[in-house]
Amino acid sequence: MANWQSKLDALPFGLYEKALPQNLDWEERLLQAKSAGFVFLEMSVDDTDGRIARLDWGEKERAVVRQAAANTGVPVRSLSLSAHRRFPLGSKHPAIRKRGMEIFAKAIDLALDLDVRVMLLSGAENYYQERDEESKSLFLEAMGAGFERASGAGLMLALENWDLQINSLTKVMEYVNYFDSPWFQAYADIGNLVFAGMDEDEVLAEIEAARGHIAALHVKDTLPGQLRYVKPGEGKVPFVEAFAKIAEIGYQGPVVLELWTEKFPDALEQVKAGFEFVREKMQAGWRRYEAGQQTNGDLIS
Repeated sequence: MANWQSKLDALPFGLYEKALPQNLDWEERLLQAKSAGFVFLEMSVDDTDGRIARLDWGEKERAVVRQAAANTGVPVRSLSLSAHRRFPLGSKHPAIRKRGMEIFAKAIDLALDLDVRVMLLSGAENYYQERDEESKSLFLEAMGAGFERASGAGLMLALENWDLQINSLTKVMEYVNYFDSPWFQAYADIGNLVFAGMDEDEVLAEIEAARGHIAALHVKDTLPGQLRYVKPGEGKVPFVEAFAKIAEIGYQGPVVLELWTEKFPDALEQVKAGFEFVREKMQAGWRRYEAGQQTNGDLIS
């Protein structure tokens, strides 16, 4: 039996919340994402007090988001949980670790209430501190508790290759293999691989390492050593080659454009430009893969 062939037009293309202006209400935010061409939004629960407070929303606040999604036809399909940068699950300080676990549990419950399908987990065991076997063990213990809560409810957890510590898909796969479950997978970020100093061949090898285990894909442009505020096309991410590889491994899942333009006066214009840029690179990548398949088929025949 031949392997599955990825279909580009069936990949849902979503937008990271922080790409849009901060002062929008939820319906306005979803409508702007829709106007730029996106079909879903990724919510952020980062390490700021304002976004962590979302975890304590009551039914009224949660209903507002659900109704906005129903009114606009743009759901919140993923949630990026980066609050663990401030409250790491692998911290050696019990109070910090306890707060991290509270955040984890509340984020899972919020995701379920909002009909989120994938929750991104921070690829760092003990951010701002040294990583060692003790921090890794504490991280695994805490991650396991969250995994039990999420998997029992049918929520996908996806560990992202981050900017330090768990900064490659090869490292992410250590955790994916540890849990060995369809409910714990990789959230691949090709921009983060370039930030970490990887060249094109290394980026493609990392994608291969996560074959069959990528639940979602973050897309942004970066430079070695510069993670944010690089406009798509001005960095070093080998988009076409990476997307050709994504097509080759048969990826069929959500793609999210990640930008940090929420404080920019031209945020929506940058979002629209980012959509067009990435979409064109995706199409070029799929064409390259399909052309290679045709060439291989001609050689075989």
